Amino acid sequence: MSLLGGCCCGAVRYETSDQVFHRTICHCPTCRRSCAAPHVAWFSVARADYRITAGRPAQWQSSRGVTRSFCGACGTQLSYARSDCPDEIDVTTCSLDDPEPLAPHDHTFDGYRLSWDRGDDGTPHYPGPRPQNE
Repeated sequence: MSLLGGCCCGAVRYETSDQVFHRTICHCPTCRRSCAAPHVAWFSVARADYRITAGRPAQWQSSRGVTRSFCGACGTQLSYARSDCPDEIDVTTCSLDDPEPLAPHDHTFDGYRLSWDRGDDGTPHYPGPRPQNE
């Protein structure tokens, strides 16, 4: 089975495996600024399972070793890829056609969470990145 998604204007579309992991809400300042939102929901998949099916996303390097992709027409952020994790890619959960089934399992970089962003959904909260064994 596969998951389908894309940008707000429809110029960029993707397909990926439903074999997802690291379902999280990130509160880091870079994610917040890049999406202009208090936090961003992400899920990870094997990079080999992520395929652009229409259009061509723009890219920018948001920090050393990190490349984010987005629609150059409407600005929707689509993915986050780290050079030190070449076999996986993070995808914005709400760029899916149906994000409902992929509820996040935790909050990462919660130490940066805005005071008015409650985040009391009963999932674990990590002050920085997720511990390696999780």
